[in-house]
Amino acid sequence: MLTVKVINRSTNPLPSYQTSQSAGLDLMADLVEKQVLKKGERALIGTGLFMELPQGYEAQIRPRSGLALNRGVTVLNSPGTVDADYRGEIKVVLINHSEEDLIIKPGDRIAQMVINKYEKIQWSQSQELEETDRGEGGYGHTGV
Repeated sequence: MLTVKVINRSTNPLPSYQTSQSAGLDLMADLVEKQVLKKGERALIGTGLFMELPQGYEAQIRPRSGLALNRGVTVLNSPGTVDADYRGEIKVVLINHSEEDLIIKPGDRIAQMVINKYEKIQWSQSQELEETDRGEGGYGHTGV
């Protein structure tokens, strides 16, 4: 298990996994009072969390599926990326795609965060690529 340093300046508990096999940790809104996210509006919502990821890791900020399905609210830059050298507050860009305003209360679960290991690459410039059965097929080429 990976250990990550965190500073919690919110009044919320640290993010936690909701089930034993959840990949994402639920992020909560760090608000003093409720905030209205009007239909069609977007807002940057703080979490009060600051962290120090080890080199070679990133955090992805993703929508919560229930919030997206039931309320039409999602993470606008999904997935948002938190790099290992970032030390600022983790914030979430929410957008309300529904026809109703959303009231966000202090402590509401607004997004989820997944920690991933990544590899740096080095380019090897070439004039050709190895052929595959798929080739250049994309954007629905396999049908419905």
